[in-house]
Amino acid sequence: MQRTVLLTGASRGIGRSIAKRLLDEGHRLSLGLRDPDSLRGAELDVDRVAHHPYDARDPASAEAWVEATIHQWGQIDTLIHCAGILRRTPLLFANGEERDLDELWSVNVMGPWWLTRAAWPSLASCGHGRIQVLVSMSGKRVKGRMAGYPVSKYALMALCQSMRNEGWDQGIRVTAICPSWVNTDMARAVTAVQPAEMTQPGDLAMLSSTLLSLPDASVPFELAMNCSFET
Repeated sequence: MQRTVLLTGASRGIGRSIAKRLLDEGHRLSLGLRDPDSLRGAELDVDRVAHHPYDARDPASAEAWVEATIHQWGQIDTLIHCAGILRRTPLLFANGEERDLDELWSVNVMGPWWLTRAAWPSLASCGHGRIQVLVSMSGKRVKGRMAGYPVSKYALMALCQSMRNEGWDQGIRVTAICPSWVNTDMARAVTAVQPAEMTQPGDLAMLSSTLLSLPDASVPFELAMNCSFET
């Protein structure tokens, strides 16, 4: 079935790979972008793709994006959260680094929360809504000295569980996608793991697509994956 997908983070990396895959499979895409003109003339600038201004830190932009998409296509039945930021803020952060913690919370937690809240009536009314959230393995365990980022991802995992509880009886199915290192610019900047050894964005796009093809009774709540052995 053709779905109308609201998707964040499509300007690069994982979000862009998912958008391309879903477009190829016939879905309609509404992409939320800080700079809607950034994809003009690219392969995601076609009839079944709409570009809207969106800033995860601005709840009003979430409301406006949802309203514009419903006005254009009548309904939203799928929401995919791919946008997020990484800050390496440690537990014993320096004076001034608390701003990084505020930004992590605003983008990684409240951004998905506000957008889900705005899209919820449409997701619920369709009877077969889907929400996918790119959480990260950092929402399941903490490695090294980073504190701010995994704390935000643990909170995001809790938000996914709340979405699942709230939406179950309305047919909304939620999947928290939890990869470790993915071959993106962000990951390559902070790890020595070789790009070829990482999970590839195209593989996550394939998983995202497969999830949308599953019936309600078969949609997993959590997909955790490792590119290297972890215990």
